Amino acid sequence: MSKPSKKCGQTDVEREQGRLWPSKAYSRQLETLKKAIGQKVYLVELKPDDINLGIHLSDTPFELLAVLDFPRPDPAQGLAPHFVLLDDGRGINLGRIARITVDTPFDPPKAQVLYEDRFLMGHLLQREQQLSHKFTEERSKLLLGRLLGKTGKTGKMERDLLENESD
Repeated sequence: MSKPSKKCGQTDVEREQGRLWPSKAYSRQLETLKKAIGQKVYLVELKPDDINLGIHLSDTPFELLAVLDFPRPDPAQGLAPHFVLLDDGRGINLGRIARITVDTPFDPPKAQVLYEDRFLMGHLLQREQQLSHKFTEERSKLLLGRLLGKTGKTGKMERDLLENESD
């Protein structure tokens, strides 16, 4: 794990790769969030535990009471420089939220998205599921062929499946 540098809370890796933390998009979204104070919002929250990182989508609206500075941001720990205060008494760091919307909790149009961590949404929520019918069919055929002693050209999909199996 990289240690935060003294420059704007960036990790050494982020500084070496030339990425800014937080991004310009974060700053724009923060202003949009501040304008929505007092409105009902819907959250897509991250639910980390010791083994997994889950996503919780809820159809329960919360009133956004405030957007406040977080005293100890840490990109290595996923703690953003701000948190939201909700009417249920919770204060949630923006690093623990994948999306905040108004009017609809599910599949919102872009105009209703106040805050979105595009990386998290793309890699955790909107990613094609590995246990799709196509994946299961291809995996079953590959494993059955190996069981029956089939040897032959290995396609890219088969190589990927074999590599994932060894992980």
